[in-house]
Amino acid sequence: MDRTGLLIILSSPSGAGKTTLARRLIDWDPTLAFSVSATTRPPRPGEVHGRHYHFTTREDFAQQAGDAQMLEHAEVFGNLYGTPRAPVEAAMQAGRDTLFDVDWQGGQQIRASALGGHVVSIFILPPSLAELERRLISRRQDAPQVIAARMSKSRDEISHWAEYDYVLINDDLDTSFQQLVAILTAERLRRERQKGLGTFVKALMEG
Repeated sequence: MDRTGLLIILSSPSGAGKTTLARRLIDWDPTLAFSVSATTRPPRPGEVHGRHYHFTTREDFAQQAGDAQMLEHAEVFGNLYGTPRAPVEAAMQAGRDTLFDVDWQGGQQIRASALGGHVVSIFILPPSLAELERRLISRRQDAPQVIAARMSKSRDEISHWAEYDYVLINDDLDTSFQQLVAILTAERLRRERQKGLGTFVKALMEG
């Protein structure tokens, strides 16, 4: 059935597993378009411009945001992050779902946008704050003071869990992934999302 693409939002405190789950969803369904965010922070080792992020200057970012070229944007730990609007709208019109790895601020802005009616939002919780801290340390990507700042921010992130359509506790990665697949499959099959369903049923009844 012909349908408009979904905007699938994944949010969580840093280290809860949303990025890993997003990558597994892309592997499961390569037709998913992953929204590549723009950011003013410098690249981390191994990150590639245009694949992991669109790395840009604060001046260029501010100009794009001012020209309404960003679907959402926010400042996190002193760096600007945002979602370019054009690729998302193009994917929607082509019937492709777009996957967003954004925080609660980004999620709020996307849901409040003109595209909000096409959003499916999912919040990922860690099994405990102690486990969350262990995961952040084991990544070996951030200095101790950055990890402390992320842990301090995690309570604020978690406080927004009730704004989301679905909430998963990521105690086991495989189980959480299976739950994500179930959510996406069901949302794609919702009656109102299948644009050609009425025509199909009419032809069925007349056949």
